[in-house]
Amino acid sequence: MLFKKKQETKTPQHIAFICDGNRRWALKRGMPTVAGYKLGTKVVEKSAEFFIKHGVSTVSYFLFSTENWLRPADEVKYLMDLMAAELQLFVDRAHEKNIRIKIIGRRDRFSSKIVKMFEGIEKKTSENTVGTIVIALDYGGHDEILRGVNAAIENGKPVSMEEFESFMDSGELLPIDLVIRTSEEERISNFMLWKLAYAELMFYPKFWPALNNKDYEKMLNEYSNRKRRFGK
Repeated sequence: MLFKKKQETKTPQHIAFICDGNRRWALKRGMPTVAGYKLGTKVVEKSAEFFIKHGVSTVSYFLFSTENWLRPADEVKYLMDLMAAELQLFVDRAHEKNIRIKIIGRRDRFSSKIVKMFEGIEKKTSENTVGTIVIALDYGGHDEILRGVNAAIENGKPVSMEEFESFMDSGELLPIDLVIRTSEEERISNFMLWKLAYAELMFYPKFWPALNNKDYEKMLNEYSNRKRRFGK
């Protein structure tokens, strides 16, 4: 498994992205907001391929939060349709490259058809070993921890920190080394709070759809120049 084994390296083993700026990227170009989301899905695939090729074992993407349901109904419907279409194509290409896909977040608000698709994707790629792509959908950090607490209570006995993680969506994943938020915002927006405990923070001043390989190289170079102390 690629998940809990922590390595001392200047290459981050787990990078998490808060993929911000899709709508603003499109609006600044006089395009419909959906164009930003469409291109943003391509950036997910290209960036994951780049980072895994450069030694990152896990790349996580915050794509739809528990609060995003409050957006206009037509926008939410478009995002659901886009997600379903792109994931079907994405999983085939990832599987060919021996990459595992894990989907975290609530599933009770998705249709049974989409939940079945999630389960099929995870099953199809479960034995792949080159790297892991984590897709956060209907995800909130508070919500994940709360669901983990309730599951631990139902378990009926005190748990250690490691045991508690087993009740969380992200429990098996490595701690996040580097979290990157794109666009011009500087906040973590309730993303993977448990795994972010000692993560390096990077606020990258470009909109998500505008990223390319040069940006990814800059991100890795910036991380390599940082000294992590973990409270020591």
